[in-house]
Amino acid sequence: MSAIVTETRDHGLFFNSVAHSAISILLSWATFLLGIHTEWQEKAREEVQEVFGNQNPSLEGITRLKKMGMIINETLRLYPPAIVIPRNVPKETKVGNLVLPVNLDLRIPTLALHHDPGIWGEDAHLFKPERFSEGIANAVNNNPGAYLPFGYGPRICVGSNFAIYGAKVTLTMILQRYRFTLSPNYVHAPVEHISLYPKSGIQIMFQSL
Repeated sequence: MSAIVTETRDHGLFFNSVAHSAISILLSWATFLLGIHTEWQEKAREEVQEVFGNQNPSLEGITRLKKMGMIINETLRLYPPAIVIPRNVPKETKVGNLVLPVNLDLRIPTLALHHDPGIWGEDAHLFKPERFSEGIANAVNNNPGAYLPFGYGPRICVGSNFAIYGAKVTLTMILQRYRFTLSPNYVHAPVEHISLYPKSGIQIMFQSL
């Protein structure tokens, strides 16, 4: 058995493209959360073993990873790639009782929506993947605008499915080979630089299975 200390940063450490960078950031936060909440790490590992055993992940099998999907969704809720989504009003628009004038610049506060106790409950700040056990629509009480890690509607990020699939494949292969915990040297400091990423990386201790 061996222990390895590693870290991930959004500096192109693993991938060069923007899409792969998004996967890297998502994996950073997912391993951070699973390194703390090891009970969910074990649930995910059991599911991976049930679906794949020690075989490489396949597209068909990835779609069957329900617990993995819940973990990814909750990770994206707590640490969305963009904490604010900018939009411009192209023409005068009525939203409820509000009239939005033309050329109004809007800032949709993704992070605030994802942490709003009025939407998610008083435990909104906690990591609870079970929120998504019945899907995203039920998690937000059929208010899809409350959960938008990659945006919403016709301008949703075109790489969102690719990022989630890539993260699931990589997490599957990690869980097949390692148990891991958060290093005691880690200092929590999320910062925004285009995306929300850990300022000093994520220090994780891996132990071979």
